[in-house]
Amino acid sequence: MALPYMTKHRGFPGRLPGTDFQFTLRRANPKGATPLIARKRHPDRKPADKRADEGFMEALLHQFGEEPFERGNLDAGRLSWLFEREVMPAEDPFDPASYEALLQIDYRAARASFPQLFADGWTP
Repeated sequence: MALPYMTKHRGFPGRLPGTDFQFTLRRANPKGATPLIARKRHPDRKPADKRADEGFMEALLHQFGEEPFERGNLDAGRLSWLFEREVMPAEDPFDPASYEALLQIDYRAARASFPQLFADGWTP
């Protein structure tokens, strides 16, 4: 059985350095992409989980900036913590279970959620 097509984002970190928090997939799932869902972020989440969200958001900002990007090999679990808040669908209709789905960073939401990433006036 052939694997579904999945864009691999070259240069994107595979995980948060020094941790097991995964950012990318090595290969496509033969059954198809795991659907993206909007996961609720509770204020009492562990500091390590918050650092993983911040590191992933920083990598997205550096890799894609304001441009729409294909989901590709980005980890569904990690994307789901940001989905429908800082990372929005960039097409209509949107297929949350497609490796080819287009996403885009919502800069206003990203600045509000991760002000430390923009503290020095950084913009892509």
